[in-house]
Amino acid sequence: MSGASLVFDPFLPWLALAVLGGFMVLVTGLSLWRGLAGWWLRGLGMAALMAALANPSLQTEDRSPLQDIVLVVRDDTGSNRLAERAAQTDAAAEHLRSRLQAMGVDLREATVPDDPDNAGTLLMTRLTEALSDLPRDRLAGVFVISDGLVHDPAQAPDVPAPVHLLQTGEGDDWDRRLIVRNAPSYGILGEPLTLTLRIEDEGAVPADLRGEPVRVGFSVNGEEMRHAMAPVGEDLDLTLTLERGGMNVLHFTVDETPGELTTRNNEAVVQINGIRDRLRVLLVSGEPHTGQRTWRNLLKSDPAVDLVHFTILRPPDRHDGVPVNELSLIAFPTRELFIDKIDEFDLIIFDRYRRRGILPNAYFANIARYVMDGGALLVVGGPELASADSIFFSPLGRIFPAEPTARLIEEGFLPRQTVPGLRHPVTAGLAEEHGANGLVTREDPPWGRWLRQVEMTARQGDVVMEGAGERPLLVLDRVRDGRIALLGSDQAWLWDRGFEGGGPQAELLRRLAHWMMAEPDLEEEALTVSGEGTRLAIERRSMQDGPHRAQVTGPDGDTVTVDLDEQAPGRFRARVDAGQQGFFRVSDGDLDAVVVLGPANPREYERTITSADEMAPLISATQGGVARIEDGLPQIRRVPEGRTASGRGWMGITPREAHAVTDMRLAALLPPWAWLILAAGLILGGWLREGRR
Repeated sequence: MSGASLVFDPFLPWLALAVLGGFMVLVTGLSLWRGLAGWWLRGLGMAALMAALANPSLQTEDRSPLQDIVLVVRDDTGSNRLAERAAQTDAAAEHLRSRLQAMGVDLREATVPDDPDNAGTLLMTRLTEALSDLPRDRLAGVFVISDGLVHDPAQAPDVPAPVHLLQTGEGDDWDRRLIVRNAPSYGILGEPLTLTLRIEDEGAVPADLRGEPVRVGFSVNGEEMRHAMAPVGEDLDLTLTLERGGMNVLHFTVDETPGELTTRNNEAVVQINGIRDRLRVLLVSGEPHTGQRTWRNLLKSDPAVDLVHFTILRPPDRHDGVPVNELSLIAFPTRELFIDKIDEFDLIIFDRYRRRGILPNAYFANIARYVMDGGALLVVGGPELASADSIFFSPLGRIFPAEPTARLIEEGFLPRQTVPGLRHPVTAGLAEEHGANGLVTREDPPWGRWLRQVEMTARQGDVVMEGAGERPLLVLDRVRDGRIALLGSDQAWLWDRGFEGGGPQAELLRRLAHWMMAEPDLEEEALTVSGEGTRLAIERRSMQDGPHRAQVTGPDGDTVTVDLDEQAPGRFRARVDAGQQGFFRVSDGDLDAVVVLGPANPREYERTITSADEMAPLISATQGGVARIEDGLPQIRRVPEGRTASGRGWMGITPREAHAVTDMRLAALLPPWAWLILAAGLILGGWLREGRR
C-alpha cells in the first residue's frame, strides 16, 4: 500500500509570500483593468514564480495498514451477577469475541469490578481508563455488556466511535428491597429515637403480591429477632430506645418472596452509637482531707458529668449542741437526694464518710436498694471506715464486698494488682498506662507507695488490687443488677502528687468510675468482634481461664468454630478470614456479638432492574444502539463513518483505515531553473502578445 501527497518547503516565510502574492494579484488586476491582451499570461507567469518560491515537492509513502480496534467492556459488578445475568454476560462476550476476531479487528477487553468503597458501578470511569491506553484513530467501536445500572454517568468520556450496550436481564424481573430512609448516627441512652423504613417493589411485580403487607424483622446487637407487618411503598416509623452504650448494631430484614431477583437488598444494617446525655454523680465527702479534691477534680474535668457534691464539715468529736439543719447556709437536702431523686443518679460516691446522724438507717437502706436495682456505689475509705462510725455498720454494709476489721495500717506499701486484677479491665495494663518500659511484674509495679490502708476481709466479688501484707485494697462486686466498689485507702492522691514517681491515679479512677456506670469497654466478661475487608478480629475478655471458643455464623448461614488463644491475661483472640462480606454473628454460648464486613447497605443493590437510561446520552451521541441479550445476540457489521451504527438485529463498527508509514520519498515537483524558465516564458509571451496588438 502506498500514497502520495504534495508538500511545500518555501524559500521565504509564508508571510512574505502572502505579501508578494497580494502584490502580484494587484498587478494582474491592474493589467486586466487597462485592457492589456496578455494579462492572463502575465498572471500565470507570476503564479509560476510564486510556486517556485513555495518549493513544492511530491512526497511518496509506503504504508502498512493497521487493524481497527474494538473495545469490549464487561460489567462484573454484583448487580450484573444476579439470576441469569452472569450467564448472559459470558454468552455475549464469547459471541463478540468470535465475530470480531473473524472480522480481523484488534479486540481489547476490560472489566468493571465491584468498587471497594461502595461507590457502585463505576463503568464510565473504567471506560475512560481503558480508552486512555488506545490510539483514538484506530478505535472502531465500543461494546458494553452490562445491566445498564451505572453510578457515574457524569464521567462519560468523549468516544470517537459508536458505543453499543448489550443489556442483560429479563423483561419479567422484579425485586423487593428494604430501605432505611432516616437513621441517626447516635442516640441518647434511655431516650426514644426514630428510624424511618420503607419497603419498595420494582419491576414486573406479580399481580397477587401488589399491595400486600410483608413481615419485617428487627434485632439489636444480635438479640432475638422481633417481627411486625409493614405496608409496601409507604414510610414506616420505628421508635426504639437504646439501653447499651457504645456502638449498637441494628439489623432489619424482610421475608424472602419467591420469584424476587435477589435477597441481598432484603436486609439493612444500621450502626448507632449509644451515648449518655449527662452522667449524674452524687459525691458525699466526710471531713476535709488532703485528697478530697481528687474525685471532684476528676469528675468536674469531664463536661458530660453533672456533679452534685456535699461535704460534711463538722468533726465527729465536736459536740456543741447546734442542730444539724443549722450547720450550713443551705440545708442538706437529705430526703430529696436519698429518697425522692436517688434513682436519677448514675453513681454515688462516699469519700471518707462516717455516720453522723445526718443520714438515718432508712436512707442507707434505700441506697442499698438503689444499688441492687441497677445503681452504682463507690466507697473510698480512710480511718473512719475502720471505726465504730463506719457506714459498714449501717444497712448498707450488707452489700459490701469486704468487711473492715477495725484495724488501720499506717505504713508504706506498694499497691499491686492481684492475679484477677491482671485480667480485670479496671486494673489490667495500668503499668503500660503509667509509661513503664521493659519487663514489668506484678510483684514490682512501676509506681510509688501509699501510706495508709484499712484492713479488710474479702467476702465476695473480685479483689483486683492488694496492699500491705497482700490484704485486699480494691474490691469490685456486682450486687444483683447494680455494682459496688470498695477502696480501702484514701491515699490515691499521692500518685497524683508524684510521690516516689507517682502512678496512674487518673486512669485508675477513670476506669473505676466508668466500670461502675457499665461502660461496655470495661466489662470483665465481653465478646467483641471487628472487621476489615473480609477478615474478622475476635476478642473474648474473661476472668476465667480458657479454653475459649467462638462460633462464627456468616451471611450464608454457615457456622464455623474458632479456637481463641490467650494473648494477654484475660484476653483471648483469634483472626478469621471470612472470605465474604455481609452480616456476621459471633457467639461463645454465653455472649453474642455482631459485625458487618464491607458496606452495611451495598449501593450495588439499591437498584436491580436493568435500565439503559444512564448510558443513553453516550450511546445517542455516538450513534450506537441498545440490544437486549434475551432477544438474541446481534450481528456485527462495518458501517461508514457518520452513519447510524445500529439496526434491527445488528450493530456496527466504523472502519478507521489507520496505517503506519514504513518508507517515505521526497522529490521536487520541478527543479528551480525549470520554474524560472516557465515564469519567464509566460511573462515574455504576454509581452509579445501585447506588442502584436
